[in-house]
Amino acid sequence: MVVDGYEVNVCYTAKMTTKKSKHHLIGAHVSSAGGVFNAPLRAAEEGCEVFQFFTRSPQGGKAPELTKEIIADFYKNVEAAQLVRWYTHAPYFVNTGTSEARNRMYTLEVLRGEVERGCALGVTGMMFHPGSTGGREDRFEAYKEANKVMNEILDGYKGSCKFLIENAAGAGSVIGAGFTEVGILWKGLKHKAKAGICLDVQHAFASGYDWRTEAGLNAMLKEFDELVGLEHLVVVHANDSMVEFNARRDRHQHIKQGKIGAAAFTRLVNHPKLKHADFICETPADKRKEDVAFLKKVRKG
Repeated sequence: MVVDGYEVNVCYTAKMTTKKSKHHLIGAHVSSAGGVFNAPLRAAEEGCEVFQFFTRSPQGGKAPELTKEIIADFYKNVEAAQLVRWYTHAPYFVNTGTSEARNRMYTLEVLRGEVERGCALGVTGMMFHPGSTGGREDRFEAYKEANKVMNEILDGYKGSCKFLIENAAGAGSVIGAGFTEVGILWKGLKHKAKAGICLDVQHAFASGYDWRTEAGLNAMLKEFDELVGLEHLVVVHANDSMVEFNARRDRHQHIKQGKIGAAAFTRLVNHPKLKHADFICETPADKRKEDVAFLKKVRKG
C-alpha cells in the first residue's frame, strides 16, 4: 500500500490487530501532538486499553507525512504500551452532504486519505461526522449526496480500516442526528462490510434520547437496533453532557459531572447488547484519566 508516497508493509499491522480481548475495551481520545507515534504512549499514561487520535489537525491544513520511520515508531510504542486496538477521527471540516463542488472534492480526498492512512497505522476504524445539508432546502437531498460521497470513497477500497459513521447532536442543519437519519445513511451504503457505526451517547442525549434510566437506555438501543442494527456498532463514545436533554448541542463533559450522570454510564458499560463495542471517552483532557478509570472500575466481567 502506498501512503504519502511511501510503500508501506501492512503485514505487521494485521498481526497487531488480530489480538483478542476478553471483554470490550475502554480508553480515550488522546493527543498526537509531536507525531502520531506519541499517541500510544499518552494512551498508556491515561490507563487506556484502547485509544483514538487524529492523524492530522482536525481544523484544517495539510496532513503530516507518514514515513516508514514514523509508522515503525508508532508500532513500537503500541507494542510497548501493550495496546491491541486503536481508532482515528476524521477532521471536523469534512461535509459529505455539501452542495459545493469544491467542498465535495476536498471531503472525498480527505476521507479517502484518512482511511488509507488508518490502514498504514493498523487502525480498526475511522469515525467521521457526516456534515450538514450544505445550504440545501431539501434535507433528503443532502442524505442522497452524502451516500454518493461515501460510496465513492469506498469504491475500490480494499483496506482494513473501517469507515465509521458517527451520529450527530442535531444542531442547525447537521445531518445524521437521530437514528432515523443514521439509518438512512447506513442503508444507502453499498459497501457495508467496509463500514460501521460510532454511537456518541452525548450526541444521542442532546438529540432527543433520554437514556438516564434503565428503561430509557433499553428504548434507545431498541430503536438503534431496529433502524440501524446493533451488530454494526463498533465504538461507543462515552461522553457525559454539559447541556440539558434535547439541547441539540455537541458539548462533552466528564462522567459524573454532566447532565447524564454516573449511574447511567454504569448501566451503559455493562449492557449485554454493547459487550462487542469498544468505549472511548472524548472528555476534556484535565480529568479524562479519571473518566477512563471510572468506566474500568464499574465494568463487570
